[in-house]
Amino acid sequence: MPVKLKLDDEGHVVVQDGKPVYIMEDGKEVAYDANYSNTTITRLNNENRDLRKRAEDAETAAKAFEGIEDPAKAIEALQTVANLDQGQLVTAGKVKEIQDAAKAAADSQVKDAAKASEARIKLLEQERDGVRDELFSEKIGGAFNRSKFISDRCAIPSDLVQARFGPQFKYEDKRVVAYDQSGNKIYSRANPGELANFDEAIEMLIDSYPHKEQILKGANNSGGGAEHGSGGQPNRTPKGNMIGTKQERIDAIKSRFPDLESKT
Repeated sequence: MPVKLKLDDEGHVVVQDGKPVYIMEDGKEVAYDANYSNTTITRLNNENRDLRKRAEDAETAAKAFEGIEDPAKAIEALQTVANLDQGQLVTAGKVKEIQDAAKAAADSQVKDAAKASEARIKLLEQERDGVRDELFSEKIGGAFNRSKFISDRCAIPSDLVQARFGPQFKYEDKRVVAYDQSGNKIYSRANPGELANFDEAIEMLIDSYPHKEQILKGANNSGGGAEHGSGGQPNRTPKGNMIGTKQERIDAIKSRFPDLESKT
């Protein structure tokens, strides 16, 4: 269904914290902040204008070099002309000879230096990759461990949630960014134009997952077997929390949720 305003019984718009409430296509309710959206739209328009101006300036600068097909030969010709002394090409030729000898010596030195530093470069690359992996592990893993949504709403440990949904998060521009199954960035519903924060993104990912009832607390707390272990279901307390040892709970979850184990 299309997005529409939420109305009360008298036909008046429902307001939350001074913001009109909209009912989204999936039935969720979101308080729309018009001022925030207008500010975001203005900022994006200004960024687009600046990018267009830079592109136009670059295009204007490039026109000054039209007709030059070989920049190296053009530079060489300018250097030769600069070395001419009253039309004496012999002098210019001598200068060119000296320049070629100097260039050959410089090239040899550069080659030797590059060969000597190759091992050092490889070591630095390994150190860089190690630091990058540690940063990714801390930022992504830490986000799962600190998530209030996972702590309050999920019936499985955060490491199992990370095993299933972790590959859909990346660390970019000093923040954790979520991607949907199609590889598109996930944007906030409450703050249009901005990327969703971690808890909002993980909630949307789990909500769209076909087996979300196996992840969320209270999703299987009705019917026979809701409070006992028959049919391979883990034992649960009346509040929906699993009982037994930690390893027993993990084994029970993996038996119902096999794709989690394949991600670990």
